[in-house]
Amino acid sequence: VQLQASGGGLVHPGGSLRLSCAASGSIVNINAMRWYRQAPGKQREWVAVITGFGSTNYAGSVKGRFTISRDIAKNTVYLQMNSLKFEDTAVYYCNVWIESATHLVRDYWGQGTQVTVSS
Repeated sequence: VQLQASGGGLVHPGGSLRLSCAASGSIVNINAMRWYRQAPGKQREWVAVITGFGSTNYAGSVKGRFTISRDIAKNTVYLQMNSLKFEDTAVYYCNVWIESATHLVRDYWGQGTQVTVSS
């Protein structure tokens, strides 16, 4: 099983970006899908989650600006980021709980995608 994240880049304050994270491999079932971020010199922090039932939750710092969604058929989770701020600059990581063909259930991490908010 592998996760491939994409969609990061350089954006002005107030701008938008959409991150994607696609899971591939011998996947039987996907449960919770999360986004985390890590800014320079800071610990990794949780950003958003979409559960296996489709319910969502967000960190207070992004609530109302970010939207997490998924495409079950594509095994992909998205993070739509609007009204971006300087403090949103970070490497964004996806984290997905997956049941593989061996029936092992564990979480996997994407490789990270850089988001830079700069004027």
